[in-house]
Amino acid sequence: MKRFVLALSAALALHGPLLAQDFSRYSPEGMQSELGDTATSQTAVMVPMRDGVSLSTNIYMPKDAKGPLPVILWKTPYNEHKLRGTSFRLALEAVKRGFVFIVQNERGRYFSEGKYEILGKPQTDGYDTLSWIARQSWSNGKVGTLGCSSSAEWQLALAAQNHPAHAAMVPMSAGAGIGKVGRFQEQGNWYTGGVPRNLFFVWLYGVDNPLRAQLPTGLDQKTRARIAGYNDLDATKPKVDWNKQIRHLPVDTLLSDLDEPPATFEQFIHRTPADPGWREGGLYHDDMGWGVPSLWFNTWYDVSIGPNMELFNHARATTGDREAADNQYAVIAPMPHCQYWKMGPKTVVGERDMGDTSFPVDDAIFSFFDRWLKSDRKAFPATTPHVRYYVMGENKWKSAEQWPPKGTSTMRLYLRSGGRANSLNGDGRLDAAPPPAGEAADAYRYDPMNPVRTVGGGDCCNGGIVVPGAFDQREIEARSDVLVYTSAPLDKPVEVSGFVDAVLKVSSSAKDTDFAVKLVDVAPDGTAWIIGDTIFRARYRDGFDRPAMMEPGKTYTIKPSPIATSIQFGAGHRIRVEVTSSNFPKFVRNLNTGGPNESEARGVVADNRILHGGEDASYVELPVVK
Repeated sequence: MKRFVLALSAALALHGPLLAQDFSRYSPEGMQSELGDTATSQTAVMVPMRDGVSLSTNIYMPKDAKGPLPVILWKTPYNEHKLRGTSFRLALEAVKRGFVFIVQNERGRYFSEGKYEILGKPQTDGYDTLSWIARQSWSNGKVGTLGCSSSAEWQLALAAQNHPAHAAMVPMSAGAGIGKVGRFQEQGNWYTGGVPRNLFFVWLYGVDNPLRAQLPTGLDQKTRARIAGYNDLDATKPKVDWNKQIRHLPVDTLLSDLDEPPATFEQFIHRTPADPGWREGGLYHDDMGWGVPSLWFNTWYDVSIGPNMELFNHARATTGDREAADNQYAVIAPMPHCQYWKMGPKTVVGERDMGDTSFPVDDAIFSFFDRWLKSDRKAFPATTPHVRYYVMGENKWKSAEQWPPKGTSTMRLYLRSGGRANSLNGDGRLDAAPPPAGEAADAYRYDPMNPVRTVGGGDCCNGGIVVPGAFDQREIEARSDVLVYTSAPLDKPVEVSGFVDAVLKVSSSAKDTDFAVKLVDVAPDGTAWIIGDTIFRARYRDGFDRPAMMEPGKTYTIKPSPIATSIQFGAGHRIRVEVTSSNFPKFVRNLNTGGPNESEARGVVADNRILHGGEDASYVELPVVK
């Protein structure tokens, strides 16, 4: 037990909340005992791929099963051959409900052969695994894929293959599997608006291991299973103080400074958002098609909520497979990344009370699989709402048939001031009335050596450098390099559900700089809860494939990636927007030189301006539900 707890704690520290679960109902001992009573298992079964590499696979089958059975596949880069946390819970539930549950190590991870690649070659390894499962005598030929985070992200490109055995999928918090979809070109969350995110650098330190130990090829399955019974091939790397290390410059030596050998980080760090290399891996792009009914689980305080909801809409609207398009369903919770099983009667996210967030996660998952893997139409009826979403602030689950909900209208609020919107003590305001020509611009100085600190919001898997969730922003709003625009108190509640867009008219003394936008809910007592944020690198304003430097004093239009959310701004609350040029350590600092930012160690100070007069109006557009 002590060893299990230590291992789980280490995994949580490295990979964020991915494995966090409610163990009051599902203790490790209880799950192990029940699984032994209900399932037979085969471990370290080597499933062959088309190139001769074999992937280590564990199979859990209901005892005394009669006839071929439906199969649920959990494919993972993590150390889950010994079931733990989420995978253990779902394996137990699956077996009890009459499914075969399979856990497979990705290529190059733990007991699987080959060289590791992010997402594990879904178009080939995923396809070949489905083909292998469909050929087994115990399989009914219908496979559902399931998983959260990395165990979900590989499913997206696989869905484009439309394998005949791939009957359904439940991707949970799967945004890092998306390359480009609609308005988002984030390449697996490597970027937001062309600005690299630090979380992947930390994550790769833990997951990518080019010097990993491997078993010799040619071992029989019984021997491999016996070795796997008392080894896990899990490397223990030196601990890193990431709050210190994340400030290291230049960025491209962040991991080599820790004596890490060159690996995936070095392959990716110099790619631009439009680099053709992003098309060579396992990412899903919106020209690939879609062929699988899906039940999406997403969260408002996740790293990837915008691309996820864009892909949900894309899968419903653009596929030629009408059965798949008509059977896309989404559940969006008010949680951080993968924390679905922490929802309950009293939920606090960050520092904010979200009320009773209870939702039957397991029942939703397995009723969906009953529908598509067992052909039980009553299990998941066609009347099920396509979108079930939690409205923060109102603290209530709602349903809709589309996203944003039908009847949503756009409310435009202009950024206005007398030219002194700097900090919470400035004169910035949000106003429905457009500003007249000549209204004074706001100016601030951005020093990349003194960036604005990240406090909450959507993030994950980052070694503790950012704690995701709803946190008070007033300490950030006290800075003079943060522009603060606040509406008057609302006389009645306003529900904002959908994509929040910002349009900024800007100028800068620098050749290149970033512009960060934050949406905030201000309570009557002044608490400023972060709802969502976005950022954009100015050089990409004309397109990610057309970077261009800025000219001092010239005005440019910046349109950051949308913020996806659902929040009720209550009566007496105020809507607030913050604008600045950094949000660190969530996002890599722009050094303002206009050069190759990731290989530079010195920055320059930028004097940045937000214009909001006449034709140079800056504004946000909020999707308001009637």
